Amino acid sequence: MGTTDIALQRMFNQLTRGNAGLAIAEMETFLAAWPNKQTAEKLMGIKEEYHLMEDYWKRGCDDPQREIQYQRLLQRVYALAANIAIHRHTASSAFLANLHASARQQRASWAISEIKHELEDFVSEVAMLQLEPEERRKEKSRELYKNHQQMMNALFNYIVTSRIWTEGVAHDMEQLLTAPTVDSNDQQLLVAAVTLSLMNRFDMAKFRMLANVYRNANDEAVRQRALVGWALSIDDDFIAVYPEQREVVKTMLQNERTCKELTELQMQLVYTLNAENDTATMRDEIMPGLMKNNSFRITKNGIEEIPEDPMDDILHPDESERRIEELEDAIHRMSDMQKRGADIYFGGFSQMKRFPFFYDMSNWLVPFYIEHPDICQFIERIGTGTFLEKALQTGPFCNSDQYSFVIALQNVIDKLPENIRTIMKNGEIMPGGEIMVEDTKTQAYIRRKYLMDLYRFFMLFPNRGALCNPFDTSKNEIGMCLFMTSELFSGTPLEQHKREVVTTLRKHKFLKTAATLLASFPEEMRDIQYYLWTEDYMKALEIDANNERALAGAARQHFSGGRFDEAAECYDRLTLIRPEKTAYMLNKAVCMVHMEEYDEALKILYQLSYEHDDQNVRRVMAWTLTCHGRLEQAVGMYEKVMEAEQPLAEDYMNQGYCLWLAGKLEMAAECFRKYSETSGISADADDFFDIDWLKKYGVSDTEIKLMKALVPRG
Repeated sequence: MGTTDIALQRMFNQLTRGNAGLAIAEMETFLAAWPNKQTAEKLMGIKEEYHLMEDYWKRGCDDPQREIQYQRLLQRVYALAANIAIHRHTASSAFLANLHASARQQRASWAISEIKHELEDFVSEVAMLQLEPEERRKEKSRELYKNHQQMMNALFNYIVTSRIWTEGVAHDMEQLLTAPTVDSNDQQLLVAAVTLSLMNRFDMAKFRMLANVYRNANDEAVRQRALVGWALSIDDDFIAVYPEQREVVKTMLQNERTCKELTELQMQLVYTLNAENDTATMRDEIMPGLMKNNSFRITKNGIEEIPEDPMDDILHPDESERRIEELEDAIHRMSDMQKRGADIYFGGFSQMKRFPFFYDMSNWLVPFYIEHPDICQFIERIGTGTFLEKALQTGPFCNSDQYSFVIALQNVIDKLPENIRTIMKNGEIMPGGEIMVEDTKTQAYIRRKYLMDLYRFFMLFPNRGALCNPFDTSKNEIGMCLFMTSELFSGTPLEQHKREVVTTLRKHKFLKTAATLLASFPEEMRDIQYYLWTEDYMKALEIDANNERALAGAARQHFSGGRFDEAAECYDRLTLIRPEKTAYMLNKAVCMVHMEEYDEALKILYQLSYEHDDQNVRRVMAWTLTCHGRLEQAVGMYEKVMEAEQPLAEDYMNQGYCLWLAGKLEMAAECFRKYSETSGISADADDFFDIDWLKKYGVSDTEIKLMKALVPRG
């Protein structure tokens, strides 16, 4: 961290603690080292107001507006500090500096009220295209959409690199994003731009604006993008600066629908972060079956159909049916993964993000529309009613992948076999290519598509390092994606939904994150399930003394801590509750062995051996007999244990101990040799033997050294 960064951090440390006076002092120090006349003048005005308020307070005057005035001054200092941070961050990144400069060079004014009129005019001009002759309409449409896309790209870049907004700017943007006269695609793209800017540096005006858009927009896609935006931008560090965040969130959470959608979003973020694992499943388990059983092959001349061998029906009459079954099974597995929320296409489409189309940052997050200048001519060439159109309308692709698919197809269409092109043009389904149709109008579907777009952007965009990445898991198990722990949700109806999220996190092995969320549970939600999740089994047993999971967990904890008598007591109680579960009796026997109560352990083991012919019972009995000094019986029992198809590595070690004590040294050394080969642990390792145990049974240091030398010589 450089000197500038440290100085900035000192400013923000005071701001997050709500210390306006100390933040002003830190900013003065900063500006003395890195002067900026305009910022210094603004700070001077704030400082004068602060000292006036301070002087009034020191003279003992009562001021009913003091709290409000102090908070406003704190927020004004924050705005200055945030703008300094944004400016320095932008200047330090060649990518952001270029975006900032190019957007402002394109036009002198980006007043939101003016932009709103331009976007409304665009909608009107598109509608008027219907009055044009067909040839003229195509040409004019291309020109209209081309100019519009260039303007929207520049506006996107302008917003991403914007500084802290005034309430007036936020109000105008809210009007634009909720206006029915502005195209939904434009509104969605602008919400994405605001989100990127807000995640890079917290801005209360943008945060409140996104919350209002979520509440008031009629277009569902705009609403869901706004929801994702403000949820991922929550930052508890700045509650002291902007306590009004609490009221904004509290108002929204009075609606149960908001609680439901936030819960769904939190769980969808978990699925999104699992994309790499889903990709591995697709690559290693599903795609090999699909590729093996398809009817096409890729050659240097393009894609060719594989001709059927007429002898197959004679030599392998069931082969065709088997291939169809395997293909259907692979497709069903893909469908099931998709229904569960898995991102099954990330791996495949991640290879298709190097097209020039993706050089523009806005194109990663723009909703798919067939008039986009980079694909419109190809769409016109293919025509409407085609397979392509059906796939894009009903397929489970996010916007980014839809563009990738079209551009990739555009590059290979001429190399496809003629029959395949005919099938596609006629709108038929490709062989083996049934598409799982989903309800594309649900909030969950719309939100999932956008999260996929965001994930691809933050994982694959070459300049993503210049932006705050919510999916960066290098320092945190799930990055910035856990928002439900925020103080803003404390005491709200959303807390009742946290259990669902914990279940999802634990299912996906995000155990640290689950523990973090559990720590935010209020006292009234700390029921028996909570204590089972947090592994506080004693508390769980206070609620239900006979809870099986709590007793089993307590037994494991006692055993790990060497409290074998307490573990045995738990297993006694478990045996009474579940007498049919032999594992509890076996575990009690193991406890007895550790307590050196061998006769008691053997009673249990003989009963289990009589009732169940089980390898684990034999294994424990053999070791118990060894520890009890009944070596002849133990040797015989180990012979039975070793009859298993694949003995455990520990079986070789324990048998070796038994044979050693029985005086069969060469045989013991052979067992230790097999243990070393099976476990990969060298016999030279200091902890290869349990020396304390051996000494307890009369084996000397010299004998241990002799055995260590004997083992490798086999």
